[in-house]
Amino acid sequence: MGVSSVKEDVKAVIFVGFAGLVAGACSMAIGEFVSVCTQRDVEIAQMKREKRKGSSKSDENDEKLPNPVQAALASALAFAIGAVVPLLAAAFIRQHKVRMAVVVAVASVALVVFGVAGALLGGTPMVKSSARVLVGGWMAMGTTFGLTKLIGSDHGMQI
Repeated sequence: MGVSSVKEDVKAVIFVGFAGLVAGACSMAIGEFVSVCTQRDVEIAQMKREKRKGSSKSDENDEKLPNPVQAALASALAFAIGAVVPLLAAAFIRQHKVRMAVVVAVASVALVVFGVAGALLGGTPMVKSSARVLVGGWMAMGTTFGLTKLIGSDHGMQI
């Protein structure tokens, strides 16, 4: 969405979109890894405190510790799958305005599907979860489009 706001060339959109896919997947994986490592450290410290008090069930708790590498890989994969959907939609449409509309539509459908999947996996209300994911995605697309348009238009961005 950002590149499309200042550049109509489909090759630039695909190139920068792929770079964004890789960067975003890496960013999500690193953030998830750090977060889960921190959670794991807190849980280990809690288990040590419980063990000192004599109220520990360490064998049972060890199995429940989160795996930071697994979480990072899952996060990177989820981001990459989510990013490739609109990227593929953009790759096959040459007309700029049509391409942008199709990307928004395809991304919106994907966001709803991811919201439903998350709700099913997490046992949460589907409508609420889907709406949250959809609105969050729209906010991200709008922000990316708007900021790139503002900055790119004022500074003659070359991509």
